[in-house]
Amino acid sequence: MLINLLPDFFAVLDSTDRPAAYRRYFESHRRLLQSYWHNYVIDPDSPHFGDVVRSTVMADRSDLRAVLERTDVVSLMRDTEAKCRDLLQADADFDVVVMVGVGAANAGELVVGSRGVAFVCLEHFTGVTNPDTQGLGLDPELIPLWLSHELAHVVRYTSPESRSEMRQLVAESGGDYSYWDTGRRATLRELLMNEGLAVQVSQQMSPGHAEWEYFGYARKQFARVRELESTMRRLLETDLDRTGLGLRLRYLSGGMSDEARTVERYTLPERAGYYLGSRMVEPAINAHGLAWAVRASAAELAQAAGAAAVSA
Repeated sequence: MLINLLPDFFAVLDSTDRPAAYRRYFESHRRLLQSYWHNYVIDPDSPHFGDVVRSTVMADRSDLRAVLERTDVVSLMRDTEAKCRDLLQADADFDVVVMVGVGAANAGELVVGSRGVAFVCLEHFTGVTNPDTQGLGLDPELIPLWLSHELAHVVRYTSPESRSEMRQLVAESGGDYSYWDTGRRATLRELLMNEGLAVQVSQQMSPGHAEWEYFGYARKQFARVRELESTMRRLLETDLDRTGLGLRLRYLSGGMSDEARTVERYTLPERAGYYLGSRMVEPAINAHGLAWAVRASAAELAQAAGAAAVSA
């Protein structure tokens, strides 16, 4: 089901007391927004919540209003949702949310009460960078790419046929997804393959973009990742079956220091794990298709890669 939070957010902007109106908006959609804040921003009970809210509601939104005048975002997302359901043979209900965030993730995945959610934060897809909103200036035509990426995660986390660690960890947490908890408890192999599968889904769902865009890289970063691929695959070997939040941050998070990304004197490019994970799951997708692969365990995906290597 598509949930459109844009009208409620614009009602906040039209209020005479915007911070107070945002708090009412937050309470009206607490189950969803609390999870969004916890996973991608800060704890909503933090004393800094009010500061973030204030900067969000007072920011210039002319770029947001302009993109909505020229782009039917809701129809674009509905179409992407329908195509993803078919491609991945979706067998569990989920929600697709279009919203305005607070400048954190441009898109993301959640599971709230055992129901999957893929969201897109429109402030990042206006085609114009906006320092007031931290908007990335992505073209709105990239929305299907990013939404399909997140829907791949949703299927992996919630499908009754999924054998993934992520689904198991979500179930053990009472049916709620936590970036931080899964980062601590899932193996690096699962985390890399999880992102790699999502990249592969986005490539099939939204073809024709520059190759680096599917990974969220700049062109030079993409060239550097490819240059270091064989070295990074070697460095990975001892860590693939280990767990630890630091591993997730090193390979899959932006904003980490060079020191945090250094292994054996090699400084890994930021978010290099998206590319590595995509390469790791290619053999399974070629052998069994995307719908099977997004539900497969990391061991099954690795087995398919091993079989492909033997037969090559």
